Amino acid sequence: MIDAMDRCGNPSSVHAEGRLARGLVERARASVAELVGCKPSEVVFTSGATEAASVLREAARHAAVCVQETAHDCLWAHLDLSLADSGAATLAMGLANSETGVVTRPSAEPAWTYGEIACQTLLLDVVQAVGRIPWSFAWSGATLAVLSAHKIGGPKGVGALIVREGTDIPALLLGGGQELGRRSGTENVAGIAGFGAAATAALEELNQGAWSDVEKLRNILEKTLATEAKETIFVGKDFDRLPNTSCFVSPGWKGETQVMQMDLAGFAVSSGSACSSGKVKVPRVLRAMGLTDDQAECALRVSLGVETTEDDVLRFCEAWLKQERKTPDRAA
Repeated sequence: MIDAMDRCGNPSSVHAEGRLARGLVERARASVAELVGCKPSEVVFTSGATEAASVLREAARHAAVCVQETAHDCLWAHLDLSLADSGAATLAMGLANSETGVVTRPSAEPAWTYGEIACQTLLLDVVQAVGRIPWSFAWSGATLAVLSAHKIGGPKGVGALIVREGTDIPALLLGGGQELGRRSGTENVAGIAGFGAAATAALEELNQGAWSDVEKLRNILEKTLATEAKETIFVGKDFDRLPNTSCFVSPGWKGETQVMQMDLAGFAVSSGSACSSGKVKVPRVLRAMGLTDDQAECALRVSLGVETTEDDVLRFCEAWLKQERKTPDRAA
């Protein structure tokens, strides 16, 4: 990114400086494509996954939205819309849930169903999953996918929409026609370069089995807590989950209180997704998975990374259990 910041050229310019900037963008595009298993021409750079998803929402402005609330759908919405006037209903869902880490693997079928509605296209939110579990856009059957750079160690404020070749979508931003007319505006060269570098590193970590080691640490964390805090509920433990995510409930001990106490102890954890500008609310997915509101309010999400050590995990467990023992009348 520092190297890219030193390049003053506009990627749309044909002079030498512009061609150098364009080279940085295209190399990053190839790196992101390799990570997600698609063609470079199918990668559209955006300001993040939210913007990438909004491209589809722009096509669906006048469509009814029905939110799914089952254990595995990750609470994406079904959008009854037309892509390029094709009349094809689209099923939008998350590959892995941000709160619980539970993974949903849709079958690679030509059509999916939501209730009695046949869906011809599939939009996948792969933000949480990419770089942590093997996944390929090419064999997923998805028509569209959205991802963010910062979830794989890249910069914030840059992401991508993956558009299967031959799919026509409306542009959210109109202007100079950048990104093959799908996302106008001068490219964020430094951010895109950082995205590409992060994608390369993420693919290397995945191939080297780094996330299998993270999963072992996640299991150590849960086993250690379960041994001493026997009332703890580990959400999604019996399902396919991301290797780095643990969501657990300690009945009677509010999640937001746990977050503050762990923060004071030197650990950054969460009682929900960080996508709501600091808002504290009960995650809908926990209700959908059968937890009561009282239980869901006591959920804590702990995320681990490839730099997390076993010592980190055990120190967290010690700090959490210390506070758990000091919390009176939790069951009340």
